[in-house]
Amino acid sequence: MSYFKIFLLLFIFSTSLFSYPNYSQAVKAKKLYPMGEKIYKRKCSQIEVNLYKSYEQLHQAILSKKICPTLNKKYAEALSLYLWDVKRASKKHKHYKKLTVTKDDKCPVCGMFLYKYPRWATRIEYKDKNVSFDGVKDLMKYYFEHPKNIKDILVQEYYTQETIDGTKAYYVLGSDVYGPMGKELIAFKDKASAERFYLDHKAKKILKFDEITPEIVYKLDE
Repeated sequence: MSYFKIFLLLFIFSTSLFSYPNYSQAVKAKKLYPMGEKIYKRKCSQIEVNLYKSYEQLHQAILSKKICPTLNKKYAEALSLYLWDVKRASKKHKHYKKLTVTKDDKCPVCGMFLYKYPRWATRIEYKDKNVSFDGVKDLMKYYFEHPKNIKDILVQEYYTQETIDGTKAYYVLGSDVYGPMGKELIAFKDKASAERFYLDHKAKKILKFDEITPEIVYKLDE
């Protein structure tokens, strides 16, 4: 065997040691992400995931114990997956002020007073006005009729109640959790959080904003 072939085999072997692991999303969402989050908060919160250009580079740094000592391979992998899939994604989201409503604010679609259900409040900010709703479902109904001159579409992340960009959120459809107007599209800032909720609440689909159609929205009222 030539030296080149030997070198190539060694290179492939060494890089495969740190390649992105082939787990199902269910296993990652239910086991590995929560485990990695606990390790990060308890032992390794000093790690800056944005300093690494790839999962492989991050994972190798963790395994070498340069950035977080005393982790075995199992914990190192869980930490790497959490940092790369979840923590890195969360840093890409713009921060918005908390959505607030007054006692006079009513949903223009259903007429409900919004102060009764503040955690479900959503908003479309146009260039000349702001319009608030009692959930994503009614927001989408209004959006389909008034799609022009929009500055921001704001929704609240289900777990954290953080205000996030509705056009970049993930939406869970068909779960056993209901909003003020019944069946809802429930928002999450990253796919990992949406998948965790999807598994915990027997949901049917996860959709991105551009995948939501009028047919999907109006079928929720049936």
